Amino acid sequence: MPAARISQRISAIAESATLAVDAKAKALKAAGRPVIGFGAGEPDFPTPGYIVQAAIEAAGQPKYHRYSPAGGLPELRQAIADKTFRDSGYRAEASQVLVTNGGKQAVYNTFATLLDPGDEVIVPTPYWTTYPEAIRLGGGVPVEVFAGPEQGYLVTVEQLEAARTDRTKVLLFVSPSNPTGAVYSPEQVREIGQWAASKGLWVVTDEIYEHLTYDGVPFTSIATAVPELGDKVVILNGVAKTYAMTGWRVGWMIGPVDVIKAATNLQSHATSNVSNIPQVAALAAVSGPLTAVDEMKVAFDRRRKAIVAGMNAIEGVECPTPKGAFYVYADVRALLGKEFPSADGPVRPSTSAELAALILDEVEVAVVPGEAFGPSGYLRLSYALGDEDLATGVGRLQDFLGKAK
Repeated sequence: MPAARISQRISAIAESATLAVDAKAKALKAAGRPVIGFGAGEPDFPTPGYIVQAAIEAAGQPKYHRYSPAGGLPELRQAIADKTFRDSGYRAEASQVLVTNGGKQAVYNTFATLLDPGDEVIVPTPYWTTYPEAIRLGGGVPVEVFAGPEQGYLVTVEQLEAARTDRTKVLLFVSPSNPTGAVYSPEQVREIGQWAASKGLWVVTDEIYEHLTYDGVPFTSIATAVPELGDKVVILNGVAKTYAMTGWRVGWMIGPVDVIKAATNLQSHATSNVSNIPQVAALAAVSGPLTAVDEMKVAFDRRRKAIVAGMNAIEGVECPTPKGAFYVYADVRALLGKEFPSADGPVRPSTSAELAALILDEVEVAVVPGEAFGPSGYLRLSYALGDEDLATGVGRLQDFLGKAK
């Protein structure tokens, strides 16, 4: 029997659903179609000028034309440690920071470093689409714990304990959440963190949306709120969402020195150092003021309110108001099985994936189905796009989904 051309490990990886939706939307736009894309979590704002200028100046300096340490520019590692203490109260040394090629590499590095084959990771669900794939690539087993809109998309300690086994090694914790925009209260964060500490679990906390909370809701870092976790916590973060720098590809992980050293060894063979020019841009970002961030948040908040009102105006759609990030996670279970008109005749989508495909085909609006993040029956829409596009897209959804029979 001939050997398989692709390894089982890589064959098992699913394509990033969010990037796939975004790519299809952009391809249709390039072909002249008036597609509105709610797919990618990508701010529509340009990167602030002072950050761009720092990169331009760095490009002219020969020292940045060379290899630099695999773990990141020393001055950037120190600045990330300083910024983390400034923003969340968590104190770390530069030696505890690894600069990565975007947040995704930080996620992969972390799980590859912490997990042995068969180790289980509890994953509150709905989850960002990359987490389970990174866990599997690291040899681990993702264990989904689902919290629906009835509980604000927030898991409880009781649910987590029910999912724990003697193979559980890590709890993944994300607040504010992608895809739901849910934010855990300080009390909930402490309760979950204390539970994890009492069970001897590692906590991997993704804090990339730390600056995007609304309605006076605070961001609470589990690493700061629960000192009992000690050296069994890893913080993931990056510049992409806060500073509108998705394309610059700079993220980081913060953790115990031995974990960071091991993850740096991995990265030294995988990608070497992050490109120096984006590292200098990231240095300007994390060292600078949060003025531009606050200005973007005003626009996000306005769009958040508009999209929630617009989606809840559709019969059969329930759209909770998110407290963070820049996504809504609409419950469309009541629309599944209903009849919708299409160019090929009436259609009855039975899953949110089928409904999302129908919406793209019929009214040229790109949304991401719940299957990308866990169970079917939901649609994620990013409101990190222009106000006019948002209004147009929601209007198309109202017109089309309102025809359900």
